[in-house]
Amino acid sequence: MKLNRLPELQRREFLRRTSALGLAGTAAPWALSLAGIGEAAAAAAPTDYKALVCVFLYGGNDYGNTLVPYDQPSYDAYAAIRQALATPRDQLAATALGLSVGARQMALAPQLGKLKGLWDAGQLGVQLNVGTLVQPTTLAQYKAQSVPLPPKLFSHNDQQSVWQSSSPEGATTGWGGRMGDLFLGSNGTSTFTCINASGNAVFMSGKQAVQYQVSTAGAVPINAVTKPLYGSQACADALRGLITAQRSHWMESELNRVVSRSIDAQSVLGAALASLPALQTPFDAASSLSKQLQIVAKLIAARQALGATRQVFFVSIGGFDLHDFLVTQHPGLLTAVNDALASFYAATVELGVANQVTTFTASDFGRTLASNGDGSDHGWGSHHFVLGGAVKGGKFWGTLPSVSVNGPDDVGQGRLLPTTGVDQLGATLATWMGVGATDLPGVLPQIVNYTQRNMGYFG
Repeated sequence: MKLNRLPELQRREFLRRTSALGLAGTAAPWALSLAGIGEAAAAAAPTDYKALVCVFLYGGNDYGNTLVPYDQPSYDAYAAIRQALATPRDQLAATALGLSVGARQMALAPQLGKLKGLWDAGQLGVQLNVGTLVQPTTLAQYKAQSVPLPPKLFSHNDQQSVWQSSSPEGATTGWGGRMGDLFLGSNGTSTFTCINASGNAVFMSGKQAVQYQVSTAGAVPINAVTKPLYGSQACADALRGLITAQRSHWMESELNRVVSRSIDAQSVLGAALASLPALQTPFDAASSLSKQLQIVAKLIAARQALGATRQVFFVSIGGFDLHDFLVTQHPGLLTAVNDALASFYAATVELGVANQVTTFTASDFGRTLASNGDGSDHGWGSHHFVLGGAVKGGKFWGTLPSVSVNGPDDVGQGRLLPTTGVDQLGATLATWMGVGATDLPGVLPQIVNYTQRNMGYFG
């Protein structure tokens, strides 16, 4: 009897593995990443709409020049540690945040003026010193290695994966996708539950939910079947028949079913986007991040045509691994983030969904507060933004770290030991999306190690 089940087991493994492939962007015209979509129970049966948008800053954003100490004693300590990397204090006056933490005051980078406006309006807040953790960890426990620590700390690929999935490189599901698993059944078309506008990321892959990848222009078509092939519609039709026909071998048959779903999804999405009125909110056409968030805004505008009530989106920007040229290159990256996030929030206001869309930033890790001469090196904890109409912003969440090297909050060179775990950030966002308390450990496995599971972003 076990032998008779082998083809079915192979079929399931094939589906699982093709789901995990998640081929990226324009490299995925055959849309293997649509495989494995199946039935899944929703965390609830929502009738409203909510979307979560992850903005990933690849390379490890420098926290020290993103959220800068501004009160004079803290700034002096910061400048003494950062040396030539320090942002001049007189450039911070316009972005100083009107909120004191004890005797301390912070300022956003000068390039983040639009985000300062959103902070002032109460739509953006800062999660302080968040990073990958297995459980709450003190500096003494870290030094003694008396508690489990995230694997392969300070490694780009692994920490990107741990941030997105709770596991090092090689993980096949992430907490965005696992959240999507719970909402597949409540969306009219489950394909459009998890949408990636920047290529491929484990964050967006679930056990059933698989990231549907789009370009900044929309769905990625299979040109050979959507347009005449070699000038011949007959050739295009013949190719379509070959790549969608049922086959006798189960692997061929499953692959063709995946391709057929991809073609159908492209048709649905293309029609939905084509029917939309033009967005009036301007986006920077020269910025990849702005263009990614613009297509996300359009996809949200098409939510009813796509039958979506819960969606998770992923966009990204790279270039933050600034061991060198921090002073010259980091400001441009922050400008891109500032402009893109501000335009996207304005678009959600235009669409009337500002209270239904929450955006947050994430990155591999923070960086050292200490200068290496021309940049900063790999760190651990960092500060991140949470933005949206439902966010009770204009505040900090978590614990403001000391401005020191080898002090009470870092593991050396100003590498922050996180005082908030990624699972706590994720649990707060997942709860807002409608994930119940009993489902949280399935989405964020380390949350069972925390007593505080809600950081208060939404009041």
